[in-house]
Amino acid sequence: MVLYIMVAALTVSLGLMVDNRCKRQQNMVSRQQILNGLCLVSVFLVLFGLAACRLNVGNDYAKYVEFMHLVNCDAFVPTEFGFNWVVKILYGISGFENYLLVFAFFAFFTILLFLVAIYRQADSFGFSFFLFMAFGYYFQSFNTVRYYLALAIAVIAIPYVLRREWVKFVLLVLLGATLHKSVLVVLPLYILASWAWKKWQLALAAVFCTTFFFMQDFYLKAVIFLYPTYEDTEYLEGGTSLVNIARCGAVLILSLICYKKTVKEDKRNRFYFYCNLGALVMYVCCSFLPIISRIGYYLTITHIFFLPALLSGIENKKVKRFFTAGVIGAAILYFAVFILMKAGNDGLRILPYETFMFHDMVPILSDVN
Repeated sequence: MVLYIMVAALTVSLGLMVDNRCKRQQNMVSRQQILNGLCLVSVFLVLFGLAACRLNVGNDYAKYVEFMHLVNCDAFVPTEFGFNWVVKILYGISGFENYLLVFAFFAFFTILLFLVAIYRQADSFGFSFFLFMAFGYYFQSFNTVRYYLALAIAVIAIPYVLRREWVKFVLLVLLGATLHKSVLVVLPLYILASWAWKKWQLALAAVFCTTFFFMQDFYLKAVIFLYPTYEDTEYLEGGTSLVNIARCGAVLILSLICYKKTVKEDKRNRFYFYCNLGALVMYVCCSFLPIISRIGYYLTITHIFFLPALLSGIENKKVKRFFTAGVIGAAILYFAVFILMKAGNDGLRILPYETFMFHDMVPILSDVN
């Protein structure tokens, strides 16, 4: 726990020194750009090192080791072909079942893509990176490594949605789907969020959302058709998150306060607004769907960009300081609850942290075989 807090504090401190709006002038590299590079490389190395050196950290770590073993044996696995190819290639290069290298591979690209996305898309790299860490996205990537790399690809694809470069957007999403097919949900969700919705259209959408309450069997059958491995499993039990509902509700209230000034005429912020609204609707109306959080995260990940953008648009300095302090305080509280109350639970099991440098690989492999 102390290690995670130290890593979060160190990387956020480094991130706050990054100015992603610094422009290169007259073919000269400024001191700020050099500082940006040093800080970004340092942040990447710290986060990658922690993720790559872990051993049996994450509730599905051993399950992934089993999947990799089955892939290497050409047995059936429920994982997507992109993941299977990565395992085959890395195991072939290693000459043995080097699952540590596979986890390191996914950690490398997941962290790299998130950092690139934040640097390119955030109004303030430091603030957005702070939210990225405080909301637990980095630490949760120790679980379901396929999903979090797909999530990073979805975030990288957002600018293509905003610029309506649909071919590039679709190709990136399809690439992500070779690792975790849940990313396909962003095809309709991000496109819908990019629309400039009119009031009557929102009213029709609200009417449609009522179908989630009396057509649950139909939607569950559709999910099982897409995810046949979910049939007759605990995943169909559904459930939602009151914390995520409260978070989306708070973001909605703040965005409505800033709507006319910051959201209404800004295509990017309007996209974030509808992503948050869609997430709130899902958490409230679709709790019966399996692992609703996996769908919701594709929408709530935009909070790391949306909140700084909303706060930067507040002109009154006192009001701006008040809301900024509120967002920072809420994020720190969210992180504290995550680390103290959730990180060690069976659903995550990212605590206690262990590293292969003080263990051998035999126990996990023997358990699988």
